[in-house]
Amino acid sequence: MKLYITPGSPYARIARIVVLEKHLENRVEIVEALTRSDDSPYYKIVPSGRVPALTRDDGPVLEESAVVCRYLDHLDGAPMFALPGGEAMWEPLRLGAQATSLLDGLSVWLRETRRPMGEQSPTTLRHEAARAERLVAWWETEIGHPWMQGPLNFAQLVLVCALGLEARNPGFRWRTGHPHLTAWFDRLAARPSIAATVPKEGH
Repeated sequence: MKLYITPGSPYARIARIVVLEKHLENRVEIVEALTRSDDSPYYKIVPSGRVPALTRDDGPVLEESAVVCRYLDHLDGAPMFALPGGEAMWEPLRLGAQATSLLDGLSVWLRETRRPMGEQSPTTLRHEAARAERLVAWWETEIGHPWMQGPLNFAQLVLVCALGLEARNPGFRWRTGHPHLTAWFDRLAARPSIAATVPKEGH
């Protein structure tokens, strides 16, 4: 199988972490996709041009990080990121949605900063900075939740990849005033699979 990524994509990073956590390095080849190019051959594989995407042996291409990660997690029949059943699933889903909201907003903010100065939208930049500030404050109060402190799960992966965007966005300085979230992030960031997938400088 081939997992198509771009080195700087936090969404692709989530899938790369799952590959390492599930020890799938010998089954999944990591391939850097050419995106944002009109004539990219990648578009013949994934028309949307999004990453991550997974070409598999037993069916059509999968894309979108949550879908790709769920497939990878179930390959061995012993998923480690499965949600609990019944009413217990709503808390993980609630927390995962908030982590995704932070990641989505930060991704918009980062893309806007990469545009030429004359093409950047001050309104978008202010909106996403304010959204991130609110959500980081929310997470400072929620990070002690048992689901965020327990075994590694998908909500944790999304949140740690979101907060890791501080290294690429000079305007995203979230640590001040958030000691609990900072301690949580630093602990999780040291995990081998997470440390190994930090984007290299320039990506």
